[in-house]
This record gives sequence, structure tokens and C-alpha cells, in this order.
Amino acid sequence: MPVGVVVVAAGSGTRLGAAEPKAFVRLGARTVLEHALDGVAGMSIAATVVIVAPQSHLDAARALAPDAIVVAGGASRQESVSRGLAALPAGVDVVLIHDAARALAPAALFDRVAAAAQAGGAIPVLPVADTVKRVADGLVVETLERSELAAVQTPQGFPRDVLERAYAAAVREETDDAALVAAIGAPVRAIPGDELAFKITTPADLERARLLVGPAPAARRVGVGVDAHAFGDDATGALWLGGLEWPGERSLAGHSDGDVVAHAIVDALLGAAGLGDIGGMFGTDDPAAAGAHADWFLPRAVDRVLAAGFRVENVSVEVVGNRPRLGPRRAEVEAVLSALVGAPVSVSATTSDGLGLTGEGRGIGAIATALLT
Repeated sequence: MPVGVVVVAAGSGTRLGAAEPKAFVRLGARTVLEHALDGVAGMSIAATVVIVAPQSHLDAARALAPDAIVVAGGASRQESVSRGLAALPAGVDVVLIHDAARALAPAALFDRVAAAAQAGGAIPVLPVADTVKRVADGLVVETLERSELAAVQTPQGFPRDVLERAYAAAVREETDDAALVAAIGAPVRAIPGDELAFKITTPADLERARLLVGPAPAARRVGVGVDAHAFGDDATGALWLGGLEWPGERSLAGHSDGDVVAHAIVDALLGAAGLGDIGGMFGTDDPAAAGAHADWFLPRAVDRVLAAGFRVENVSVEVVGNRPRLGPRRAEVEAVLSALVGAPVSVSATTSDGLGLTGEGRGIGAIATALLT
């Protein structure tokens, strides 16, 4: 039983209020269309898939489903289905029409519809739980017997020849394919639907679907910052390192206080967020940065990161130098930096075995790694 599935994804989604067509709105980590295709992919038999997408999103649909046939939709749902039906290759005997907006319809529902459609038209339905009334001009005219009513879902399945005859004979727009098939006198059977096959039409529907799917995993960005300063000539100056003053230690030369730990953290934060580096944001010609300490640099860098849509998860810093000994004040340094960054900051130290600026005792360096989400 060769089966074809036409996935209608050409709607604009005006009622959803999204910038993208409905099928291309994000639902968790993926698009509505990708979730809709999961049900097809999970069928017990392989199916030929045709996606009917907006003209503007044909390439996007092909990228999401490279094995599917992709065609442009029409001015109405009925025209879109007609185009999808025409794109099915020869040899397909049973056709399922599915609205991508019913993105969470499970594979078992597709299988039930495909099996029932071998003997004629088949549509999934759910019983109506609410009392339904017919209203005219704001007045209740009639209470309908809900035992005879059903809410119709997709996919809807039909023998291909029956569906093609129904579309060829169509004289007006109908809201679903079963109405066209019924119009030519062909029987349509109702089979049990699935609560998960609800239609995403409004923002509330989308929120319901997102709660079921779960949130998208956070995007993570890592940045690395490196800084080094030589000791200054002023033997009486104060050393600032890790946001703290170190009495009795030689100061580092620099336009600001020369705090290599703070400066490396700034570079790591800005780099992870794609915001450049400390020199581009706080240049040596900036008088406000003259003599500034970590409590001036770090909050400003964090504000830029937050404004760019990121959150700081943690920062790790390795201090490279012979002096001062970090161990006795490590906890104090970590507490000060964590408060300034608004996230855990861990600090460690090493030497460079007598090599280079730091190993020869001519300065201090620092390497920082920042994780953002």
C-alpha cells in the first residue's frame, strides 16, 4: 500500500501573531514543521512526503526535510492541497493530508488513518465535551445534541483516486478535505483521534505546545581572555589583583590599576558575547578608566553582556606569576569577583617555570574563561 503524505505548511499564521509563517515558528529547539514531520517519520510504513510551503520559505523547507518534495502553496488551503496532491509521484495509492499546525500528532494516529483509508475516506475525530449552541445575532437559537458532534483533526486519509475526483469536482472552498470527498458522494469514516493532534492557531495554543515539548536547550557561548602587565617603576604604588589591594607588593603598570585578573575576565565576557575586547570598549584614551579598579570594569562589561541577551554562568581565571602568593586570599578574591560578575568565579594560580615576563618576575599574567548562556 504505497502511501503519500501531503503536509500543508503554507499558512501565514496571522492569528498566531508571529513574524514567521506558522510552520516555521520555533517550538522548543525546532520548528513547528519539524515536529509535524516527526509523526510522518514514525509511521510503521515509509511514505512519500510532499511539503506545501510559502513561496518565501521553500528553501527553508527543503533544508529542514531534504528527502521531501517541496512545492509552493496557493492562495487558500484548498489550492495548497491541490498543488501538493499534484506533486505526488505515480504509484501512490493512499493519500494523507495533514496540517503542519497539528504539529504534535503522533505517528500512531497516522498509522490508524492510513490503515482505515485503504477502504475509503477516514478522518480522526474527538468527541465534543462542551455544550454547543447555535447563536444568531447574539441570541441562542438552538442547543445542539453533542453526542452527534465531533471535532475533526488531521491527518485525513483517502484513496488517491477518490481524493483527486473530489478536488476536480470542487465548486467552492471547504474547510477540510473530507467535505470535498463527501460532496461527490463518497463515504467518509470517523475513527478515534488523539488529544495531541490539537491545532496551533493562537498564542495560547503555541504556549500549550511548548509546555508539552519542553524548552529549547540554552545556547552556550565560551570566551577566553588573556592579559599581562609588567611591574611598574613606582616601588611605593599599590598592587591591585583580583579586585583586591595587596599591601607590600609592587604595583603593575597600566592606564588603569593594571589588574590583569579583572581585565582578562572582561575580555572573556566580551569575547563570548561577540562584543569585541576591553581595548575597544574601554580604551587607554578613556579618562574614566584612568586608575579604575575591577569594581568599575566588571559591572560595565556584565551590563553589555546582559544587554546582548546573554547571562553569565561562570568564570574561571588562572593567574600566572611568581608573586603574590594567591592561596591565603583565594576565597576573598573569588568572593569579590563573583559579586562583581553576578556569577561564580573561580581563581587558581601557577608559575611559568622561570620563562618569560612572569617567570622572570617582571610582571603578572592571567587567563580567563567565561561561559555564557
